[in-house]
Amino acid sequence: MTDKNEWFDPDDLYGKAYRATHKGKNAIDLHTHTMYSDGSLTPAKLIDYAIYKGLKAIAITDHDTVAGLDEAINYAADKDIELIPGVELSTEWRDKDIHIVGLNIDYKQKDFVAFLKDFVDSRDVRNRKMCRLLTDAGMPVKYEELKRTYPDSVITRGHYARYMLDKGYTTYLREAFERYIGDNGPYYVPREKTTAADGVRLIMQAGGIPILAHPMLYHMNDDRLKELTDELKPLGLMGMEAVYTTNSSAEERDSRVFAKENGLLISGGSDYHGEAKPRTDLGMGFGDLYVDASIWTDLKNAQAARDAKL
Repeated sequence: MTDKNEWFDPDDLYGKAYRATHKGKNAIDLHTHTMYSDGSLTPAKLIDYAIYKGLKAIAITDHDTVAGLDEAINYAADKDIELIPGVELSTEWRDKDIHIVGLNIDYKQKDFVAFLKDFVDSRDVRNRKMCRLLTDAGMPVKYEELKRTYPDSVITRGHYARYMLDKGYTTYLREAFERYIGDNGPYYVPREKTTAADGVRLIMQAGGIPILAHPMLYHMNDDRLKELTDELKPLGLMGMEAVYTTNSSAEERDSRVFAKENGLLISGGSDYHGEAKPRTDLGMGFGDLYVDASIWTDLKNAQAARDAKL
């Protein structure tokens, strides 16, 4: 492909991002999303964009679904980029939302697939209830129309927000969360969750690398974070995202120190969603994110060493 690929429009909201790349470097991105969860790009376009950005490897880690991985792997097969199959599981620990990323998973493993199906089915029940609440409040939301608008996607609140904006119920995207469907909003229905421990077990069951996603976003002190990681490490937790879009340089440094002191490897990524998070660019975060390929090499080597002992 060339930089003039038709979907790279230098005048759109990604124009500035397009001019910033990691070409000539050894960059990767181990946390990204596609339209199969709450991202805006298809797997193919995400891979094209990763190649444009000069990335050596990219992990697709959609929320609670692996629906886009066959498409991604097939598309990347003849491309000059490594495609890492992954997932981001929504879990809970002591009443706190915790996300566990799984890297290099066997996404067709029977029990893992069965869990994801049950999880998606529970979301279906929750989503129908949210639609009823919003409709009763004078903002008609039809679940069947939502699913037609976002086919093959796991419907999340991000999809509701875009739907509500398109219907004129809100005047900007974040308003849906601020007034209606945020965690404390009047029409929010909590989703069914699994524990962080079960999330790690599931990723291990799928042969993957369990990673604690964006720990700085949980606003825990070191003692609390250590309680969490001490609980998850015996179950198979291998690393934490020390390199992440919203981390300051001090937070990245502290995360690296914490990981080293607690026997965890480093992972990192942009958490790229496309239009849903327009300030966050693939492989670049807010502009200065850099995840070196050596991070993925260390994780793969640790996975191979672990599997050799099993």
